[in-house]
Amino acid sequence: MSTNGAVVTAADLTRRYGEGEAAVDALRGVSLAVQPGELVAVMGPSGSGKSTLMHILAGLDKPTGGEVTIGGETITGMDDTALTKLRRRRIGFVFQFFNLLPMLTAEENVLLPLSIAGEKPDSEWLTDLMAKTGLKDRATHRPAELSGGQQQRVAIARALVSRPSIVFADEPTGNLDSKTSGEILELMRDSVDSFGQTTVMVTHDSRAAAIADRILFLADGKLVQERSDISAADVLTVMQGLDS
Repeated sequence: MSTNGAVVTAADLTRRYGEGEAAVDALRGVSLAVQPGELVAVMGPSGSGKSTLMHILAGLDKPTGGEVTIGGETITGMDDTALTKLRRRRIGFVFQFFNLLPMLTAEENVLLPLSIAGEKPDSEWLTDLMAKTGLKDRATHRPAELSGGQQQRVAIARALVSRPSIVFADEPTGNLDSKTSGEILELMRDSVDSFGQTTVMVTHDSRAAAIADRILFLADGKLVQERSDISAADVLTVMQGLDS
């Protein structure tokens, strides 16, 4: 595993919840590196540790042991204030349930990370981003006036607007129908190919994982397999093996 120039690295991550006999080891020595412009999917059975891993990589949770770096900065050991600033500067998030503010328009939701940081948008970049995400004609609509797919497009544009070092996507198609899921996956793949946006996506959807450059498979808190360029059918086969 080469960490040279990596956007995100994890070294020997462990995460234990609880004490004594009630203790649960959600992660047991996970190491990885995500390179610039790479889309990495993380898969595994329920309880494998994939959500815990993403939360620790994004600085939303602290590991029991091990180290995480983002853009060369070690984030483990940072206090909450420093982590908040780092997330604002370097990280974009896409969630399963969109997390849009209902009183804001689509464009205002997209611009929210910049507004919070007190920064002004680059108008050319914003125009390009709204067009690329299919929101050009929906900019003044509020979330209640948008379909689920359109709301997720807003969430993706919001994650991209500050041009972060890394986007973390947590089950981005988990709340969408099959056709809309396919459109969102195309958009996520395009954000990597067109903008060079480094992305880590946690998913249980084999179609979603198949668009990734690499898939990391977790089981029982360990990284047990890594695959590249495999089909959705092959992803399912690997998952069935892990489930059994």
